[in-house]
Amino acid sequence: MRFPLALTAKIARHIIKHKLRRTPKFALVLQLEPLHTCNLTCTGCGRIREYSTSLKDVMSLEECLGSARECDAPMVSICGGEPLIYPKIEELVAGLLKQGRIVYVCTNGMFMRKKMKDYLASIYSPEIEPMLLELMTERLISEKDAEGIRKGKTDGKPVIKPTRWMYWNVHIDGLEYTHDLIVEREGVFKECVEAIRMAKILGYQVATNTTVYKETDVQEIEQMFEFFSSLEVDGHTISPGYEYDAAKKDMIKRLNKQPEDFFLTRKMTRQKFAKIEEWGKRFSIFGTPVYQEFLAGKRELTCTAWAIPTRNVRGWKAPCYLMTDGHYTSYAEMLEKVDWTKYGVVNGVARDPRCENCMVHCGYDPSGALGTNYKRGDNWKNFAYNFAPKPKPYYEGASVKAFNGYSIGKGHLAEAKAAINSPRKANGAKSPFHQNGHAVAELVEASSCATGDTSQRDDLLAKIAARKES
Repeated sequence: MRFPLALTAKIARHIIKHKLRRTPKFALVLQLEPLHTCNLTCTGCGRIREYSTSLKDVMSLEECLGSARECDAPMVSICGGEPLIYPKIEELVAGLLKQGRIVYVCTNGMFMRKKMKDYLASIYSPEIEPMLLELMTERLISEKDAEGIRKGKTDGKPVIKPTRWMYWNVHIDGLEYTHDLIVEREGVFKECVEAIRMAKILGYQVATNTTVYKETDVQEIEQMFEFFSSLEVDGHTISPGYEYDAAKKDMIKRLNKQPEDFFLTRKMTRQKFAKIEEWGKRFSIFGTPVYQEFLAGKRELTCTAWAIPTRNVRGWKAPCYLMTDGHYTSYAEMLEKVDWTKYGVVNGVARDPRCENCMVHCGYDPSGALGTNYKRGDNWKNFAYNFAPKPKPYYEGASVKAFNGYSIGKGHLAEAKAAINSPRKANGAKSPFHQNGHAVAELVEASSCATGDTSQRDDLLAKIAARKES
């Protein structure tokens, strides 16, 4: 079947239980943000800007686990920020699994291999030497890494182990050049691929998480699916890029770009996702076929943001993952006090102007599972999709030229670096997202990282300016 039976059955039981009880609103997935600190500044993400005054704050482990018990969602998506920065991420994953949750660790992939090496050290015995040899042969760990693993793990801390109840959910927004451009750092795509390859060797379940923007090349997304299918990833989440307030402000203030040049309207979303149902047959696309029809423009759905609530350092965020009108002390309080009739799009009319172009999964994917705007045959569609045979890996995807940027010396900073080493003036680099071209300095400005330390970027800008003046 397309998805593990135990996971599918758990979610189905949860929905049926609440339907029988006639519960008006209940959670399917908890978006848990234990912190908002991140090591990257992805274009299109306003999270670390929206919570800029609380980047050093973290939820306690007890708060995190208590929030999961409180809303009792069968699935918890640990996000942020970068969740692998959270000091007690191992304890959090272990605690959620002990509660019987399905866990998704939504990560940019940069710290995955470190966590998996910790796991290997915790289980080391001579019997896993062939696995270490394979990892070294594939250049996924070094000899020094192997020596550290052989010493074992003696600190007593838990590790993130492979289990059918957990997925690494890795952010991938295209092939190498595009993805590195969006995350604003070269080399990230390469690290993600290596982390995914290592995870599959060790027996972890892995999914990818993709956002589609105005200048996204749909053919490239299909090639991306083919490439990762050849690596035997277990599934894919994909959603349209939406111009929520925090992301719009970041686009204007930090990057000096207009949001309408980057984010999708509803009409654009339907054009970009015209082949989503075809992709769903070829690859394991997470999300109901009803939601896929919605993305393709074949039907309308009503937003059910309350089914995927967000809990973060400030409380229960409402009305949804992307829009913030307030934070509440409990999930029950949020359900009671938020006027849900003020949000979403009904019969083509936006109840709130901020909702006009939103078709994202956190608002509409649960609608397909819960029977919102039910049409005859919807239940059978969902059943057939989940219980259909899992699409076979597309091994021909290995021939996709996925490493088309940094790995071959054509990263988005290539011209900036050349400007430093060459007396000629740089004319600016073109990208899939800025077709008109921009000065090198602008590209470098858009490539700063979220560490708060801008010294490398500033030094690079100064050198480029000096070259231009000479």
